[in-house]
Amino acid sequence: MRTPWHLWVIGIVSLAWNAGGVYDYLMMQMGVESYRAMMTPDQAAWYDALPVWLNIFWALGVWGAILGSILLLLRSRLAALSFSVSLIGIIVNISFTIAGGTDVVDMMGPGAMAFSAAVIVVALLLWLYARAMLRAGVLR
Repeated sequence: MRTPWHLWVIGIVSLAWNAGGVYDYLMMQMGVESYRAMMTPDQAAWYDALPVWLNIFWALGVWGAILGSILLLLRSRLAALSFSVSLIGIIVNISFTIAGGTDVVDMMGPGAMAFSAAVIVVALLLWLYARAMLRAGVLR
């Protein structure tokens, strides 16, 4: 089957979007001070106190997403699986943040919460798109 034009558009845009997540993850994991300086002391302390298991889900969300974008561009059937792993990682990570209560939500701010919702929506749409392309026979 011929590759539809929209696969290239969605693949490239998702790669750029997910590269932002990788950048954020790496800056935080490597403790880059100029990046952390954009946070309040409470926010930085909250990130520093994240449990290991949550960092694992964060990594699954970020790396699953970037891998999914690459696999989508390579027309691999594994793109759907990779996006599903990413979606699970993202949902667990954001759910933990929300479960932290109003103190955490207030600390992060309404903009961060709106962005978190957008991240979930984009991850869900990418997974659904990859599944549709798999079912259509575009991904091999």
